[in-house]
This record gives sequence, C-alpha cells and structure tokens, in this order.
Amino acid sequence: MKKLLLALLAITSFGVANAQQYALFGTKTMFDAFENPSQKSFTLDSSRRFSSNFFLPYFGTNAVNMGSSRLAIRKLTQAGVFDTRSLPIGTGEVNHFFENSNIYVAAFRLFKSYKYQKEMGFSWQIRSDAHIDYTNETLAIFDSFERFTPDKQYTGIFDTKGYQQSYHQFSFTYRENWNKRLAFGLKASVLSGILYNKLDVSDSYLYIAPESDALLIGLKGTYSANFSDFNEVDKKNFFPNFKNPGLSLSFGTNYTTKKGLFLMANVKDLGFIWWRSNTQRTSINQSKIIENIENNQSNTNQEIKDIFLLSEQPKEFLAPTNAKLDVYLSKRYGFYKPAVAVSKNLFYKGGDIAFVNTFIVNNLSGSITPLYNLNGVFMVGLQGKYQTPNFEVFMGTDNFVATGYQAYGLIKKDAYTGSGPNGASFYMGVGIKFGNVVNHPQFADVIPGINDKSDSDSFFKNLFSIFKRK
Repeated sequence: MKKLLLALLAITSFGVANAQQYALFGTKTMFDAFENPSQKSFTLDSSRRFSSNFFLPYFGTNAVNMGSSRLAIRKLTQAGVFDTRSLPIGTGEVNHFFENSNIYVAAFRLFKSYKYQKEMGFSWQIRSDAHIDYTNETLAIFDSFERFTPDKQYTGIFDTKGYQQSYHQFSFTYRENWNKRLAFGLKASVLSGILYNKLDVSDSYLYIAPESDALLIGLKGTYSANFSDFNEVDKKNFFPNFKNPGLSLSFGTNYTTKKGLFLMANVKDLGFIWWRSNTQRTSINQSKIIENIENNQSNTNQEIKDIFLLSEQPKEFLAPTNAKLDVYLSKRYGFYKPAVAVSKNLFYKGGDIAFVNTFIVNNLSGSITPLYNLNGVFMVGLQGKYQTPNFEVFMGTDNFVATGYQAYGLIKKDAYTGSGPNGASFYMGVGIKFGNVVNHPQFADVIPGINDKSDSDSFFKNLFSIFKRK
C-alpha cells in the first residue's frame, strides 16, 4: 500500500510526462491535430507537406494533491522528508491525488490530398494516468505507529482507493473535410502496457494494545498489479514489448459556422489494456497481530505490506484506458479569441471546464486559462506560443500558482513554501514542417492527390454510405 501511495505522490515533484492543454485546442499545431483527430494542421499555399517533432521535446505534465496532507506532501516532494506529524488522525479524512501525462516521443504527419484536405499521421506516445483517494492515517501508519492512541479502536481509517496506469501508444490518425465547414477524423492506436496498480481497501481497523508492544490491524479489499515490488521495476519495463497489449480509438468532428464560430467534439482514447504479464490480483479479508513494534517501524511497515504480498494470486485482467468526451467552442474577434472547453472522463472520476483567453499578435500568442477540475480544483493556466505555417514552439502550464510554489520550494528545499493544494504542471513542444509547399491547384503543377484516383473518394462519405444502405 505504501509503495503505491508514495510512488504516486512523489510524481508531484518530478513527474515529467498530459494535462489536456486546452490553450492548444483550435490552434492547428501538430499537438492539436494529433489530440483532436478532426483538426487540420496544414495551411494551403504556405505549409510544407510533412511535419514532425524530430524527437524534440513534445510533452506535458499535470499533478494535483488535495486535502490536509498537503504539508506532509510538501515535506516529501520539496524537502525530501517523510514526516506526517502535521497530519490530524482519527477522523478518516480523505485526500485526493490526480496525475495524467502524455509524452510524444515521435510524431510524423503528412498532407495527403488537396481534395477533401486529407491529412494522416503516425505517433509514438507514452501516457500515464493516476487517481488515488487516501486517508491521513494511511500515510501516518507508515511513518510512526506512535501517532495512534493505545487502547483505542480505530475503524475505517485505512479505507483507500486508487489506480495508476502507464503505457505506450502507437497511433495512426486520419482526417478529411466533408465540405468546406464540416470535418471528421479518427485515431486508431495499439497499446503496450508498462505499469499498473489498483488498490481498493473497503474496510479496515486498528487497535494498539497498551503496554504490550503489539498492534492488531484488519484489512479487507483487493490489490491488482503487474509487479510485486518497485525494486523489480527497471529500465526494461519502459521499453515497448506488447506483453500487456491493448487497443484504443479516438474519433471526432468539427464545424465552422458562417459567422466564424468553431465547434469541435471528440471521444478520446476509448480502449483497454489486457494486463497478462507477471500480473496478480489479491483479495484479502484478514486480521494480523504485529508484535515487537517499538523501535522497529520498518519491520511494522513490511508486516503490513505482507498482508497483500503473501496473498498474491496470478491473474490476468482487462483495464480501461482513461477515455474522455471533449466539447470545444471558440470564435476570434480580431486579436482576441475566447474559447470554452468541457471535458469529462468516461470511466474514471474527473473532468475539466476551461475558459481559454488567447491574445494574438502576428505569429505570437499568449493565453490565460482559468480552469475548474470536477474533482474540486481551481487552476489558472498560462501559455506562450510562436507559430508560423512551418514552425511552432510553445510552452505553458495548466496550474501556474501551484507550479510556481512547487518549483520555488524545490529550489529552496523548503516544505513551508506555498499554500493550498500541492500541484505541478508544465508542457512544451517544438514542431517543424518540411518538403514541398502544399499549393492550390491553380498555383502549382503537382498537388498531392489532385491526379491520384485512389484519393478521389472521401473515406467518411463512403463509410457513412455503408451504414445508410444497411
């Protein structure tokens, strides 16, 4: 239990890996086109035919911890000290930790055909999602059992739920115009699982016998993972091997009205991973007496973990990916472009409501994004972007205040820097287009797809006509 909690919580300080980055929606960047499959990223008469990140940085990170554990987490992530003396115990108060990440290791996109504005792309991503609800007592028992009053019965104080899932995602994207205002796109992906943890403690109790140097702990719940101990995890786990395979699908559409209102909707990463390599699912419902606890905290911690570890049973299982439903609306007024984005997780808790305010001057733009996360977190994001038809570079954060406190606290190694929820968010990207310019037919002798009969049909019109005939 401790290994899951501390590993996830530590990500707050050094996790480099995706918030949704709503300020990049509707920007026609390479990120926008890969994340929102109906979006285009090439501009006729200006852009070159191919684009790539050339293994340059193209990533983001977002992590938030909420609850009265925030000082203890600051001590852990900013000062490197595991100290829970500030935690109130005995109430079963629940804290919440969230993390999601997305790294584009490699991305390549091409302009396929002038007719229907066809684009296709290939990408390799590393993704991670985590959500854990944990009590103060769950942290405190692994720091010092002396925090708990002897001869007192504690119930429900270790009830904890959480999961973490990370995987490689290899994708093919395709988009095309239906007409001048309407477009469709899809993203099909093959997945390779890296790490998986899921913990669900539904009932628990603790009793420390007075003057007997022993405690009684009871736990009921389940634990699923694809490894037994973090010491087993090495570099080999992070290379794609498809021992834990999966599939996912994203599809979306966008429409621009005559008055310039842009509307976009997507279902993203709807899929699953079949965890079947070195996997185990543990079900426990037992009490355990741990003796000789005085001055032996490490042994006590191991005895608690053994309640799960010694009951492991090999078992394969399916786990859904963190699919989302997104809706986005925007309209430009001169140098100002306001936008609203609403995103809801389909299988897990959470979602976002964001109001993106973008100010554009020539090739430069800056965005301010107040955002409310449906888990009860309010954040303000900032972004800067320089973009031409053949080059893009951007940098930003979805949680400016918390990230600033976290960075300053890390530099100073001071746990008392910052207030409110712990958090860290940062993203950046560089994309370059190359090759021939994609011109209109009247301006060039050779236009991709203009004389190619294989590209003369619309994939989506043919697809929809099949359903119509049925």
